[in-house]
Amino acid sequence: MKFLRNAILAFWAIGLPLSARAQAPALTTFLVGTTTVTASALTTGRSHIWELVWGPDNFLWMTERGGRISRVDPATGQVQLLLTVPDVTPTGESGLLGMVLHPDFATMPYVYAVYNYTAAGDLKEKLVRFTYSAAANSLTAPQVLLGNIEATTTHSGSRLLILPDRTLLMTTGDAQLQPEAQNRASLNGKILRLNLDGTVPADNPTPGSLVFTLGHRNPQGLVRLPDGRLYSSEHGPSSDDEINKIEVGRNYGWPNVHGNCNSASELTFCAANNVREPLTIWTPTIAPAGLAYYDHPAIPGWRGNLLLATLKHQRLVQLPLNPAGDAITARIEFLTNEFGRLRAICVAPNGKVYLGTSNGFNDRIIILENRAYVATGTRAASDFSFDLFPNPSRRQATVQLPKANALLTLRDLVGRTVLTLRAAGTTATLDLSNLRPGTYLLQAQTAAGSATRQMVVE
Repeated sequence: MKFLRNAILAFWAIGLPLSARAQAPALTTFLVGTTTVTASALTTGRSHIWELVWGPDNFLWMTERGGRISRVDPATGQVQLLLTVPDVTPTGESGLLGMVLHPDFATMPYVYAVYNYTAAGDLKEKLVRFTYSAAANSLTAPQVLLGNIEATTTHSGSRLLILPDRTLLMTTGDAQLQPEAQNRASLNGKILRLNLDGTVPADNPTPGSLVFTLGHRNPQGLVRLPDGRLYSSEHGPSSDDEINKIEVGRNYGWPNVHGNCNSASELTFCAANNVREPLTIWTPTIAPAGLAYYDHPAIPGWRGNLLLATLKHQRLVQLPLNPAGDAITARIEFLTNEFGRLRAICVAPNGKVYLGTSNGFNDRIIILENRAYVATGTRAASDFSFDLFPNPSRRQATVQLPKANALLTLRDLVGRTVLTLRAAGTTATLDLSNLRPGTYLLQAQTAAGSATRQMVVE
């Protein structure tokens, strides 16, 4: 067995497999279309859950604003504390914020986290890389990749996202220094793009600058779709919370533009500064936080939709996208005031959704799942199916399809797209020579339907 598969199996051995988890008592149920979704608690007794990430070890990774980074066993709810970051300053809304794991975690076990700290009496923000040890169950060797960013007790962001090209996106708030969001020399009010060693990518919009986009107030959600589209959620002032489609080099207006470009001064500014208007806005504000993309047959009514966790609004919002991805066609709400403030959201490869509450007392990880769903490995919820052989595969695999012109998408267990192919006929060959050994999910989509199968590369 190759190294990566051994590493994953070793991680699994720490806790029970997913299938072994007894169903927790239902806290509530609700309908998504005709599907009954059950909400239950995975773990309780937490404080200000800020980030939830599904790891390649099939554990949830969690940050809490006070400074704790933990692994959570989704089979048992057991929380394994890895580190309490010693120099976190958890004042007001500041503290330990976003986190992401290195895409090649089995060979490069790096964990990236953003947090606020105090330097010479001033609140600052930094991006730090830690190294994970499975044997010691700990995070060590902190390396500061980016620091000394201005911060306050509010408006600090920050979410992290690693792109397939192995660069990292980091959102930053304006730290109440509103003009800095339009200052290209400032790191505040931006989405930044870094190499994974903290250096500036050569193909950033401005040579030598980390700025990827500017004109942001306080973005706290960031997600990439399988086709590469990027979206962010952003807090407005007393009006105009936003969902934005993130496009490289664009200006998102703050503080000169609140929401859409619809006043005389805003129209002038937008025309002169390449401003990208939001896809949707909320007035009164809802405090949008974690943002995720759902694409699993377990809950068909959510497929192809964004899911948004909200704080002040205290509910989960479904945001369907039009085919081009440049418009939100509806806003459908669930879990109204059921669990209080919702900040973190994570979609697992098995179609379950995990929400982290942020009430400051007895915070919980909530599981949303279709308990009636049974994964067959060969069919989606419809009658559409396809054949895949050999499986396990090595350098290539053949896909036999019921219809021509299928879009084939291969993703790893973290949800990242590693291969796409448009099959002109009913048979397609997948070139696997550049893939690491491990378990993947192959999705086939045609006009007749879609299906997903597990695939092992040796």
